Formats: sequence, structure tokens, C-alpha cells
Amino acid sequence: MMHSFGRRHARAPLGAIATALALVACSGGSSGQAQPAAAAATSLSSSPTPSPSVTPTPSPTPKPTAKAKPTPSPTPKPAPTHSASAKPTPTPAPPTATGVYVFPVQGCSVSYAHVHHDYPATDIFAPRNCAYVAPTSGRIDEVSYTDRWPGSHNAGAYRGGLTISMIGNDGVRYYGSHFQSIAPGIRPGMVVRAGQLLARVGNSGDAAGITTHVHFGISWPTGPGVWWVRRGEVYPWPYLDAWRAHIAKSPAAAVAARHAAVGNVGCTVDC
Repeated sequence: MMHSFGRRHARAPLGAIATALALVACSGGSSGQAQPAAAAATSLSSSPTPSPSVTPTPSPTPKPTAKAKPTPSPTPKPAPTHSASAKPTPTPAPPTATGVYVFPVQGCSVSYAHVHHDYPATDIFAPRNCAYVAPTSGRIDEVSYTDRWPGSHNAGAYRGGLTISMIGNDGVRYYGSHFQSIAPGIRPGMVVRAGQLLARVGNSGDAAGITTHVHFGISWPTGPGVWWVRRGEVYPWPYLDAWRAHIAKSPAAAVAARHAAVGNVGCTVDC
């Protein structure tokens, strides 16, 4: 009995050793496989977890701001260049001209009154052959080259002897009479300028035998032969005073007013 127990007890350590060896073998294999797993785990744990990528919200593209257009600076104009050859040579005006009106007797001492007999006119007294000139620019209306004053009776149409009437550019008729002579080339329809020689002072017509002078009359234009209007309808002396003082005073308004007041009338005085 004792021997049996001892034998059974002696075999126990062999089985335990075998079991232990088996465990060591198993343990060694498990340990060799676990190391890579642990390394993998370590590798995974050491690798940083990538953050989820966030798609950035695009910022709105700013609309281009309209740039204010700069105000262009004005281009300075170059100063005009004047060349000596480009300057026009001015035509000198007659020394007695005052714009558009000239005293009608030139080159002599004259006198006249502010009155006239029977109708409006002015007698300008001056020496014989003094120059009678166009008082303004215009055209010649009527010319009497011959003294047809009969002397035996008062023929109104021929009372003036040698006469000239002209229509100014202002629409007024200017009349002179009792001339010594008519300037060469003066004829009806001819255009004349202010200050141009028309005749010479004398005493033809019914002025024969008295002091030489020019009978000067202002009126509106009429048809030919209307001598009672032609001789004068507006007093000339206010305009003669102005022209003598180099003031360009026009009788156009006074003549138009007179014409409107009396119309086209026949001769009523000193006919």
C-alpha cells in the first residue's frame, strides 16, 4: 500500500513538468505574436488622428467699386501767334468823319441859324467853292446839273438852282441846293460814303445876288419831283450842332415821326 502511494506520488512531478513546459512553449509563442500587435497598437496610438477636413466657405467675391472718372483738365489753348504780315492795315477814316455822320460843309468857316422862313430847313453860309460833302453814307437820289430858275416868277421846283439829294443808309433824305457846281461823276443811283465830295458852295437858283450858302433840308424819301417835301420837313440845326461837335446824332426817328404825323401831303406853304 505504501509503495503504491509512493509510486503514484512520484509520477506527479513529471506530469507537472510536462505541463509547465507546454505552458512555456505556449507562452513563448503567444508572446512572439503579441509583440507585433502591441507594436501595431503603439503605432496606431502614436499616429495622430487626422482632423476632419473642413471645406472653407468661400468668401463672397466683392463687387468692383466703380472708380470715379477723373474730370479732365481743360487743355489750355495756345495763345494766338500774330505775325506782322497777318495784321490787316486799317483804312484811316476821313479826319472829319464821326462814325456815320459828317458836317456837310468842309474846309471853310461856316455859320447858320436855328430858324428858317416858312418851313423847316437850315441855310449854311460859307464862302464860294467850299466843299459840300455827303453827311452820311448812302446813294444819290436826284441831281440837278443846270440852273433853271426863271427869275421872273416863283417856280418852286427850280428855286434851288443846282441841287443834290441823297438817301442815307439810315433811311433819311438829305437835300442841298444853290451850288456853284456838281462834283464830277456824281449821278443818281451812285453809292457814296460819308464825307465824300458832292458839290461846291455857290448861290444858284433864287439865291442869285445874295450871300453864298447851302440850303440844307431833311425829309423822308418820295418819288421824283416832290420838291415841297424834299426841301425840308424836320429842322436840321440840332443835328448840325451835333455833327459839328463830332457827335453821331441821327435824325431818322424824328423824320419817321414827322412822316407819320403829316403823311404824304401836297405843297401848302411857299409853293
